[in-house]
Amino acid sequence: MRDFGEVEQLQVSKKGPADFVSSADLKVEEKLVRELTKARPDFGFLLEEKGAIEGRNGACRWIIDPLDGTTNFLHGIPHFAISIALERQGEIVAGIIYQPLTDELFWADRNRGAWINDRRLRVSGRKELQQSVIGTGIPHLGRGDAASFSAILSNVMPRVAGVRRFGAASLDLAWVAAGRLDGFWEEGLSLWDIAAGTLILREAGGLVSDMDGSGRYLKTGNIVCANGALHKPLLALVRDGLKTAAG
Repeated sequence: MRDFGEVEQLQVSKKGPADFVSSADLKVEEKLVRELTKARPDFGFLLEEKGAIEGRNGACRWIIDPLDGTTNFLHGIPHFAISIALERQGEIVAGIIYQPLTDELFWADRNRGAWINDRRLRVSGRKELQQSVIGTGIPHLGRGDAASFSAILSNVMPRVAGVRRFGAASLDLAWVAAGRLDGFWEEGLSLWDIAAGTLILREAGGLVSDMDGSGRYLKTGNIVCANGALHKPLLALVRDGLKTAAG
């Protein structure tokens, strides 16, 4: 939050086209690794900035995005979060997403429900696409398939009440869990973008799948999610869009 208030003075280095890392990214990641290592010295890590760190306990690792929404952060847009998931023997068993500017902590344990701070989370109860607001991520310089996205958007846009792009996938998933969004789709996400959020969403009663309807979204990074009533129709629109893009 201190660095966000001084965003113009941040030292920023370029990672790739339209993909930046700030000093805040690095500081948060270093602190999380230090503190989580104290708490669980045998656990490994999968980190956005520094990659994989093997732990003595090969069954458990933390999956961390220290600053999801870096581009928002660097442009002074107040929408970004820290995402941490715990993976045990290949399954995500706990997750948190923290939005520091609003002091909102979204969190879940597997089979124990999802929460925002001390309040229980539930997905929205809307049953019709025409009443729903759907989140997405838009391809940009160096990332994504514009033709595929455009075909899906052309299918979704005329059938819903609105489409939103906020620029932080972890918070998109948390907002579906909280009923602020009714669904979300995006292609090409990384594991640290979605590991915590998909658990929180499922524990809040939502459905999550790959774009082919399978459960391989953590491996492919392609995701469609919504409440129980809207997932199937949203998935159908996404799949039809993909078929159109493929010709």
